[in-house]
Amino acid sequence: MRYLIALLAAAGIFVSVLALRVHNQDPGLAPPCAVTERFDCGTVNHSKYAVFPPKLFDEKPGTVHVPVAVLGIAGYGMMAVAAVLGRMGLTLILAEVGFFFAAMLTYLEAYVIQKWCIYCLWSQCIVAAILLLTTAVVTQRWWAGRRRGAVTL
Repeated sequence: MRYLIALLAAAGIFVSVLALRVHNQDPGLAPPCAVTERFDCGTVNHSKYAVFPPKLFDEKPGTVHVPVAVLGIAGYGMMAVAAVLGRMGLTLILAEVGFFFAAMLTYLEAYVIQKWCIYCLWSQCIVAAILLLTTAVVTQRWWAGRRRGAVTL
């Protein structure tokens, strides 16, 4: 199961790299996923929410903004390493953080930007699958350890 989780994390890295590519493109160029007026990765990936922390109109000069896709690459990378090493407790924590971060971004897409990025939606699905699988593994280990009298995560 840990290798399946690592494989999903690798898919998440791939999707995040694609989103980063759109983020780094010239905003005037039509990205490959601008299929309708509601699905437009270019608008989403060039919005002020495409970086962390979000860009503000009155921010101090020299403020460092990290593209959200870079955070995704790093997060999925840490999930993959933790899963391969069998550290399912750590993988679960990373998956929870990633899921809620992606959920916040999905909320921003739905209600603030009002456009959808297909790469972001794929990322949300991938991190949700990682969270579900990791929760299943941790729960199964917890029940097995409870029957033996020791819990190993």
